[in-house]
Amino acid sequence: MPGRVARAIAPTVMRDLAARLSDGCVIVTGTNGKTTTSRLISHVLHLAGTPSVHNRAGANLATGIITALVSQANWRARLPRGIGIFEVDEATLPVVWESLRPRAVVLTNLFRDQLDRYGEIDLVAGRWRAALHQHRQRNVAVIYNADDPLVAEVGTQTPGRGIPFGIADASCGVGTLEHAADSRYCYRCGIRYHYDVVYFGHMGVYHCPQCHTRRPDPIVAAEAVEIRGLEGGAFTLRMPGGTARVRTVLPGVYNIHNVLAAAACCAELGVPLQTIAKGVETFAPAFGRAERVRADGQEAVLLLAKNPAGFNEVLRTVLRATDAKPGVMLIAINDLTADGRDISWLWDVDFETLAGRTRAVVVSGRRAEDMALRLKHAGVSSQTMTVETDLGRAWDAALGAARDGELVYVLPTYTAMLELRAFLQRRGVVGGFWEQ
Repeated sequence: MPGRVARAIAPTVMRDLAARLSDGCVIVTGTNGKTTTSRLISHVLHLAGTPSVHNRAGANLATGIITALVSQANWRARLPRGIGIFEVDEATLPVVWESLRPRAVVLTNLFRDQLDRYGEIDLVAGRWRAALHQHRQRNVAVIYNADDPLVAEVGTQTPGRGIPFGIADASCGVGTLEHAADSRYCYRCGIRYHYDVVYFGHMGVYHCPQCHTRRPDPIVAAEAVEIRGLEGGAFTLRMPGGTARVRTVLPGVYNIHNVLAAAACCAELGVPLQTIAKGVETFAPAFGRAERVRADGQEAVLLLAKNPAGFNEVLRTVLRATDAKPGVMLIAINDLTADGRDISWLWDVDFETLAGRTRAVVVSGRRAEDMALRLKHAGVSSQTMTVETDLGRAWDAALGAARDGELVYVLPTYTAMLELRAFLQRRGVVGGFWEQ
């Protein structure tokens, strides 16, 4: 709301305030990982002694960015010394680029997400490419995910300085492409990519057998990766300035990309490798992203899941953490604007991996019945399922089904996660997500 009011009063307020940031600004955009990556960048910069203006609550449209700027400005529109770290909605990047004029942009990934709003990922990539070429800021650093073919295509064609990051450990591979993988074909000649390694979704080491387009060699890479389920993992962070063994509490292979993106960005901003490594090891998950909460003597972990690729990785992480037998799960599906009205994407998630493995599943949210139907077709026994559209009662049911000391796995879509946290806040279990 502050951003809406400010823009109504002064339509150029974003451009005017962004120009007063003493150290410029950084944009983080993509389908998944924006909040975690931008928060990690801000955390590392804080350790390096560089304050930031950051839309840390995740309001990533234009008005949210303006709100972050206005909240830090004094009555004379002066901002404190520091750098702007702005998480930006993937479709909003072209809208805010001219006003923010970033010194660096981080492109995390592109997955099918909210098709009713964004369209196919090719359209989003085209808008990114147009924004980068239209303004042709050759001094901007474009930090991009080399393991994502479509993002790499944008990154390698940019007029700015390309800085690719990626995983360099085949042991993280899952075998073959998932049926829901999005980028299967070369964007130059249309031939199906050949993958040497698939990390998850369409992320991996790939090349086109016809035009020989291939995954760029990462400048910032993760080597010797150890995955430790929900406890996070460890890997050797390789950068132009050297290597460091780092540990992170962020779970899953997908979070390795978030760490690499943040590390590459911080290195570009002049942060030493030792400070980056310390920042990675001391970083706590953002709200709803492997966040742990304790209530009524039980502990639960909240794992945001909002599209097929992300949901599959969350399921893989949970199954790995529990030796393929999670006891109690709460899955909450909403279909509000921020989730996407069309929930047909649920049929692209590999819920079949849960069949015969869970003792109790509680399904909730506005589309609880649809989720129950999907699980039934996936082979999950209806005798293990409880359908409860009210999230508060669903939470109580899930905790009630858990045995002493058993972790409850909560997998909500975006607005369901916010709704559940609001319920837990009223109970005094968690604080406001904007306060973290």
